[in-house]
Amino acid sequence: MNTASARYVGNLRTEATHVASGTIIQTDAPVDNHGRGEAFSPTDLVSTALGACMMTIIGIVAERHAWDLAGSTYDVVKHMSKEAPRRIAQIDITFTLPASLTPADRTLLERAAHTCPVTLSLHPDIVQNVVFEYK
Repeated sequence: MNTASARYVGNLRTEATHVASGTIIQTDAPVDNHGRGEAFSPTDLVSTALGACMMTIIGIVAERHAWDLAGSTYDVVKHMSKEAPRRIAQIDITFTLPASLTPADRTLLERAAHTCPVTLSLHPDIVQNVVFEYK
């Protein structure tokens, strides 16, 4: 079965439907590449998927240990290459997790985050800067 079914809707925009759930994601080309930047660009989705994947793995580990991560957040900054070909050069992700986690808990979560499937699937030339803050 398909994971997604997608179509080009015109004006540098696409619309993808997640087959199992019916959830729709729209993309738009970024302003610096002929688009209007009114939705995630495809490279925004890749960068955001890295953060989402890492947070999901962190969540799985936290659930296993009954650690409460309510209110945890992550911010993503994507950097495109300045030279051709146009590509993602670097992804910066900052996680904010509860200060109540012990040093051992933090080490376990941080190591787990770096084993997420998206991390392991991205080209090694893409710099992944990941910061963990505990507040």
